[in-house]
Amino acid sequence: MMASFGIPDDVVMHETSLVVLESPNNYLTQDQPGFILDFAAFKEFLVEDGRKKGAEYRFNARVRDPIVKGGDVVGVRYNGDEEIYAEIIIDATGPAAPLAKSLSIVDLERKNHAVGIEYQFEGINTNPPGYADLTDAMMLRLDHEYAPGGYSWLFHTGEDEAKVGVCFIQNERYRENDTHDRTIDGFLEHWLETDPRFENASRIPDTQVRGSAHVQSPGSMSTTSFMAIGDTVPSIDPVWGEGVYKCMKSARMAALTADRCLTGSVDTSTREMAVYDDLWHKQVAPQQDRRLMMTKMLYLASNERYDQLMKDLNKIDRDTLSAINNGNKREIAKLLHPSDLSLLWRFWRETQAQ
Repeated sequence: MMASFGIPDDVVMHETSLVVLESPNNYLTQDQPGFILDFAAFKEFLVEDGRKKGAEYRFNARVRDPIVKGGDVVGVRYNGDEEIYAEIIIDATGPAAPLAKSLSIVDLERKNHAVGIEYQFEGINTNPPGYADLTDAMMLRLDHEYAPGGYSWLFHTGEDEAKVGVCFIQNERYRENDTHDRTIDGFLEHWLETDPRFENASRIPDTQVRGSAHVQSPGSMSTTSFMAIGDTVPSIDPVWGEGVYKCMKSARMAALTADRCLTGSVDTSTREMAVYDDLWHKQVAPQQDRRLMMTKMLYLASNERYDQLMKDLNKIDRDTLSAINNGNKREIAKLLHPSDLSLLWRFWRETQAQ
């Protein structure tokens, strides 16, 4: 993954070798190589690399709205009344999506809005008794005590340090399993206070990261002379997160589309720009709707059901796990239990009512 995007080793905090899924009383461990990025260093690399390749950056620029002439997007206004024009405009502003919203390209719904918070810690015990060994691991935990309607995570970054965070959908339906009226900061603090892995942990200064995303299908992603990429669309993987990787893939598909439209005779018509939509659904997030449905149902399940899920996942082979992750209906169906029927029925009724 890193090599395919030309990302240098010096922006990698740590290489991981395991993925761990946890429930309140069980866990699944799988061999899976990965990388933890130093996000600040990664962004600095992107700017430096872009400049070397001819890109111009305008910092402290707040985009206001698109400039539209004759029904075509021809530029943007920013910082009040300043304007800039281009053959193709790309909205990469994340969930704010000021351009895509103005053009009615995306409809990011409040009910699908997820928030997250993360810190880096030192003094982490990655292998206490009774828990999975998280040395060189990325761990996601499904547990409504710490993240109702979402998940918490611990990504080992080497020695006794880790990135630790919580995210969940801010929707009453997904907060039904919340027995305490806590803020997202309150849920993170509760996890830190009750999990022995954090008994001697302390925050590393200036490492707080807050963010948000929308867990929903993207709908349209382009129009004449315009594309929306990354979390503007949104591109986040509904099961694993993988925000940075998905956003980079989204940007690559947009670059391929732009190159196609601007090479030879320039054609930035709606039809030609729609090539990006096709590439996105094929290359960035295949089976997105199916994976999204699977994720939303997962967030509604009980803690007891999470424990049973981990037991079931530990009984199946790697190929089957991969098929489930890719949204294979047959393999997903094998994980269902009779007790899931009421959840499925309620989820279906709510979907039909939307």
